[in-house]
Amino acid sequence: MKTLEEILKDGHYALIDVREPMELMMDGEIEGAANIPLGEVEERQEEILSIDKPVILFCRSGNRSGKALEYLQSQGLENGYNGGGWAELKNTLQNI
Repeated sequence: MKTLEEILKDGHYALIDVREPMELMMDGEIEGAANIPLGEVEERQEEILSIDKPVILFCRSGNRSGKALEYLQSQGLENGYNGGGWAELKNTLQNI
């Protein structure tokens, strides 16, 4: 499996922000990321599992995205990554 950095450099991935919509409005967001709050991940798992490229989950700090990734992996997600906190991920994306 590739590293998160390799996936980001490839440019072929799906970003999923598991923060609440209010957090996006207050803190900011990453362009192109789908917002699926952690509380909706289970009910929207089929949508996420059907993505045919690496899935990078992120939140404010990496904690909720870690929980979402763990759940999705238990449901069969094989190509998932915890992108950590949104600010760090956004900075990384800008520097690639």
